Amino acid sequence: MKQRRNKQSTTIGLTYDLRDEYLAMGFTEEETAEFDREGTIVAIETTLESLGYRTDRIGHIWNLVRRLERGDRWDMVFNIAEGLYGAGREAQVPALLDAYRIPYVFSGPLILALTLDKAMTKVIVKDAGIATPEHRVVYHPRDIAKIDLPCPLFVKPLAEGTGKGIDPRSVIRDQEQLYEVCRLLLSRYNQPVLVETYLGGREFTAGIVGTGDRARCVGVIEIILKDNAEEGVYSYVNKEECEERIIYSLTDPAAVEVCADMALKVWKTLRCEDAGRVDIRFDEDGKAYFLEVNPLAGLHPEHSDLPILAKLHGTGYRELMKMIMDSAVLKLKQTVHETGTPVDQYAH
Repeated sequence: MKQRRNKQSTTIGLTYDLRDEYLAMGFTEEETAEFDREGTIVAIETTLESLGYRTDRIGHIWNLVRRLERGDRWDMVFNIAEGLYGAGREAQVPALLDAYRIPYVFSGPLILALTLDKAMTKVIVKDAGIATPEHRVVYHPRDIAKIDLPCPLFVKPLAEGTGKGIDPRSVIRDQEQLYEVCRLLLSRYNQPVLVETYLGGREFTAGIVGTGDRARCVGVIEIILKDNAEEGVYSYVNKEECEERIIYSLTDPAAVEVCADMALKVWKTLRCEDAGRVDIRFDEDGKAYFLEVNPLAGLHPEHSDLPILAKLHGTGYRELMKMIMDSAVLKLKQTVHETGTPVDQYAH
């Protein structure tokens, strides 16, 4: 009879893209905006160890390939790798782990590929009856003339995060500006441009922990721009300098109820797993609309939206991480490892 291992012997591999490593390769600050600083990896590593896990830093996908090739394996992988190339860049690590039947934390390749494409995500969410701004996609400069939505509009790269490609010019007031900004984004980011109806109301983000029917909202915060922030948008600059430009605030119960309900519906509709964020914005009349979902949310204890909102609602970083790991373990309870060892060895 095989002896069941306790959590002290459970090894968690860490896959991630370290920002400083890519900067040293010659990539720019903006190109690496979605990648993690050393402080984030240290926080994840030390917190998992405080929860009784052993950790093993793997790093980016090329390191993962080398480690797998030489025979290294882990009981589970804590995956926050964003990837660098391709429409499925966020899905590459979990797809590789699936091939080796190594379980991991957070959503799988189907969901990560889908949610990186903001337009496809909106189509599915809208089909589920959830309000989202009307949108069009510009694949080529000739598509700009086909945009039949009235101004004001909002434009951004189709498959970026951390506010990349967003600044005050993203709010489109006329056709001339639409041509100018769309052409700029097509050229700069080498990907389609999402064009959607601009919403002039309040902006919120909701944190979700759990999978399926066990998912729950751990908090909603309002994102308020300070006077020195770039006007009207949660932009790349505003996010990079959030301590000086942004107020993350608890908000009124009515807004919390609306946003939490919408966020959970989005999360369950898209079948996201373990933890992430859902961004919501109101129009001028106070109606809520889904903007986008982040199934690989930032996890820096002080600078990332999910830990910030959790803390504002009374959930500390260690507790948040435990909730995430508990969700990942629960997903696996009915499966079997390649070794044949029941995965409920991870329950604690």
